[in-house]
This record gives sequence, C-alpha cells and structure tokens, in this order.
Amino acid sequence: MSVQHPIIAVTGSSGAGTSTTGQALRHIFRNLDVNAAFVEGDSFHRFSRPEMDLAIRRAQEQGKHISYFGPEANDFEQLEKLFSDYSETGQGSSRRYLHSFDDAVPYNQMPGTFTPWEPLEEKTDALFYEGLHGGVAGSDFDVARHVDLLIGMVPIVNLEWIQKLLRDTSERGHSREAVTQSIVRSMEDYIHHIVPQFSRTHINFQRVPTVDTSNPFSAKDIPSLDESFVVIRFRGMKKVDFPYLLQMINGSFMSRINTLVVPGGKMALAMELILTPLIAELIEKRNSASQRY
Repeated sequence: MSVQHPIIAVTGSSGAGTSTTGQALRHIFRNLDVNAAFVEGDSFHRFSRPEMDLAIRRAQEQGKHISYFGPEANDFEQLEKLFSDYSETGQGSSRRYLHSFDDAVPYNQMPGTFTPWEPLEEKTDALFYEGLHGGVAGSDFDVARHVDLLIGMVPIVNLEWIQKLLRDTSERGHSREAVTQSIVRSMEDYIHHIVPQFSRTHINFQRVPTVDTSNPFSAKDIPSLDESFVVIRFRGMKKVDFPYLLQMINGSFMSRINTLVVPGGKMALAMELILTPLIAELIEKRNSASQRY
C-alpha cells in the first residue's frame, strides 16, 4: 500500500461483472478529476489464445487441468511486481490482451494475442486494476497486500455462469460446449485462487437474482438488475455512514451489522455513493503527501 501512489482494484471471476464496475469507477474518476493508469488483468496471462489451447490439450493428455484462474496460466509474480513498483514509484509496465477482432484491428494483430509491454502513463494519481486477480495471494506472491482499495464483484455462482456462457458465446465467438468445458476445467483453480480473494476485499458487491437460475446451462438470457438484489459487505471499515446510505437508496435495508442490501437497479447509485468518498479520501491523502515532498 502507498499513500503517494494508491492502487484501486476490482476483482472477480470471468463473467462476474467487473467490466460494469470498471465503468462506474471510470465515471467516479472523471467526476473527481482523477488521472488513473488503467491495467487489465488479462494482460498478465502467460499464453496467447493458441498457446493456451495447446497448453490445455497437453494438460488433458496428462490427466491435469489448466485454466485462466490459476498460476499456470497467469504470471502472478509479474502482477505483484507491477503493483509493488507503482506503489513505490508511480511507474510500471503493462500491455493488453486482445479478446476480439474489434480489439485487435487497431493493432494489426489477431485476436487472442498481446500488445507489446509499454510503460504506464507518467504522473498518474492512482492505478486502477480490473480483472481476475486483484486480491490473489499464495506462498510465492501476495498481490492483495499492495492494494489500497480492493473491491470484489461476486454474483452467486449460477448467475456468474450464465453471464459467462452468454458473453463468451455472443461476444467472443466461443461455442456453448467450449464455454461449459472451460467452466468444468476451471473449478479447482476457481476454488483455490478466485474464491479466497473475497475474504481479503474491503467491499464486496454480490448480485443475487430473484428469478430462477437453477440450470444456468440452459439459460437464454441474463437476469436483469431489476430482477436482482445486491448484497454489499464491508470488511473492517469504520466510517461507513449506513443511515445516510439507507436514506439515499430507496428499498435498501441492513441484513447484518456490516451488510447493506440494495435493489439491483440501484447498484450503480450505491457504488457511486459508497466508492466516491473512499476514492476522494485516497486522492486527498496522496495530494497532501505529495505537497510534503
């Protein structure tokens, strides 16, 4: 963690809604006039798409599994180095993973490849990470310890699978069978490297649908926000003004002393009300520290 160079991370598994949260954070940055360096978690995959396909086949031949959730397919040490470097100096390097043709065309590359590593923009106010592993930790790495504000996106697992199935088939061109196999293949890594992160987060936003999602593999559409509640859990945060939030968010209620529940359609409002003062405080401390040096 660093007062002068704060790091804000949104973490959640594929299809969890981290991209939606990222849009909300970008809106907050604009309102607060924060110049943030943006880093995508997919940048730290070890393999391009063809290389990953080959690695999956080789693992299957050996009776093993490999997935984008685990350390075999991701360079957690490199991600921690970026966070450590940024915390100390405000500098670091990143790249992009090009998911689709639309992503790849501007770079004259194929989908499923990486752009070259490049230095982050200089003189940024904060680093913003969005991806799978903003709070990952293990025996040889601890990414979470560098993060000043760690936000978890955690839909219940059936909803998460529905979102992944429909997104990967409609937007990324994968077959439903391939996506289903990816889910099955990734379960061990999901349990060991994704789920534990949500005990390290400062805030979790968990979307719970109020419609039947019993069989996510036959779902034809994603339950809307208006068909959901969002359970918001705060960990170790003493300055949360719950009476204010309850007053401002119509239909909200407290389910536990550290847990606020809001209607799904109010999630964006809840994010702005909760996260704006937290980010403003980080930036105010940064600016005060910068003036002293």
